[in-house]
Order: sequence, then C-alpha cells, then structure tokens
Amino acid sequence: MKNSIKLKNNISDPLFRNESFFERVYEIVRLIPYGRVTTYGAIAKFLGSKSSARMVGWAMNQSHGIHPPVPAHRVVNRKGLLTGKAHFSTPDEMEQKLLAEGIPIENNQIKDFLTYFWDPNTELV
Repeated sequence: MKNSIKLKNNISDPLFRNESFFERVYEIVRLIPYGRVTTYGAIAKFLGSKSSARMVGWAMNQSHGIHPPVPAHRVVNRKGLLTGKAHFSTPDEMEQKLLAEGIPIENNQIKDFLTYFWDPNTELV
C-alpha cells in the first residue's frame, strides 16, 4: 500500500531544507505506518546517504523525548533484529511496543519480517 505523501529523496527537497541529518531521519520515521517497520539502512538510502545506517541508529538513540514523538521502536536492523532495544527505558519496551502494534517477535527478531517491512524508497516516491 503506497503512502499518499510524495517526497523526493534528495537534500534540496523543501521538506529537508535547513534540517540536520537527525531531523530528516525523524521526519521519515514519523511516516512509518502503525504496524509496520523499516530499517536503518532503508532510511539512510532514502536520504541519499546509503552508508549512513549507523548514523540513523544514533539518531534513534537520541530521539527519546523529542516532540512531536518519533516512533523509534519501528526501526530495526536489516534482518528484523531489535538491535536498538538497549536504548529504551526498559529492556523490553521496544518489543512491547511492536507487539502492541501486532508485529510478532521471537528471540528479539520480527517474525515474517518482510510482511511488516515498510520501505521509504518505494513507499514515498
């Protein structure tokens, strides 16, 4: 299902003008639909910085308490592993939020990952 929001994935886009990399990451993460997840790498690629997946992770680590809220629990690694869970207020908060959205987890990994994967590179073009 395509998102009705149309974005260009380049830095000159008005959506991203005068925003830091972290702020651009937060804008994309806020677009991830309820019950879906994406990856650090997919966000980095969308922002035109394919090799910056780790930077996206750092942005997620810094996102707690930001307004409007950033649903950082919806960002996982390329295999669907909950690698960012240590950066939440409790060790199981990330998993609990995903489970509450109907996303099945087993051994800190999303089951049937591709079923829940949302790719900004195809959904927002």
